[in-house]
Amino acid sequence: MANLKEVRDRIKSVQNTQQITKAMKMVSAAKLRRAQDAILQMRPYADKLNQVLRNILSNLEGDAGSSLGVEREVKKACIVVVTSNRGLCGAFNSNISKAAAHLVETKYAAVRESGNLSMLCIGKKGAEYFKKRYPDLDFIPGYVNLFDDLSFDKVSEVPKMLIQYFEEGDFDAVDVTYGKFKNAATQITQVEQFLPVPKIEAEAGEEETEGMLADYIFEPGKEALLEYLIPTILQTQFQKYVLDTHASEHGARMTAMDKATENAQELLRDLKISYNKARQEAITNEILEIVGGAAALENG
Repeated sequence: MANLKEVRDRIKSVQNTQQITKAMKMVSAAKLRRAQDAILQMRPYADKLNQVLRNILSNLEGDAGSSLGVEREVKKACIVVVTSNRGLCGAFNSNISKAAAHLVETKYAAVRESGNLSMLCIGKKGAEYFKKRYPDLDFIPGYVNLFDDLSFDKVSEVPKMLIQYFEEGDFDAVDVTYGKFKNAATQITQVEQFLPVPKIEAEAGEEETEGMLADYIFEPGKEALLEYLIPTILQTQFQKYVLDTHASEHGARMTAMDKATENAQELLRDLKISYNKARQEAITNEILEIVGGAAALENG
């Protein structure tokens, strides 16, 4: 059994760690409230705009304004990975990175072999993961620290760039992996096709599709309206990806730190039992020594 000093040192160390995990839980809880409010207020708006966008592109049938919805042979592709800058949030970052790695190994394996697969990492954890495991990929720099400024103007720089690359033929497809916020305890790893914009027919049967499609009347002209409308909706959709991941990060960290605090409490209980046993053993040994010494004096 460990001596008293060793057990006391371990108890002190666990108590210090528990204080840190409690503080981190409180910080994440405070940040989660703001991040949760931001994504919950934006999500219905972004989802409805995305549905409108897919509906419009499904009705264009090859018109001039539908280039962002045109499927073509994928010879060049880009995967956008949205993770956090910091760890200590359980398997959150790992799950997102693994989902993106699955795309690299399966869906875009041929594109990677040809040397035409690009990776755009938002968040340091995703960047560290892929630069270590897939150094052969073409990494797009400049957006790893995007979480330092989550304003719409700053975040919209990424979809603007992706749209430009897609229209110029530098990318034939763009997929995004991110963490979708459900609640503080649940974050869902999502993989979504960003470009080309998936049409309604791709996810619905003919009868269901007919009910979802709408015959839009464009005012002012169709081309002028779509030139502004489609990129703006895509920028809003990308903002949702980032805000979802931001809220998910703090939810995952709060949950992880809460569990770590509980584990520390259980460990403290076991250590205190060990400490009491060691202390009782030391006292018993001292009593035995005293009794033995007294007996020796009497016999002497």
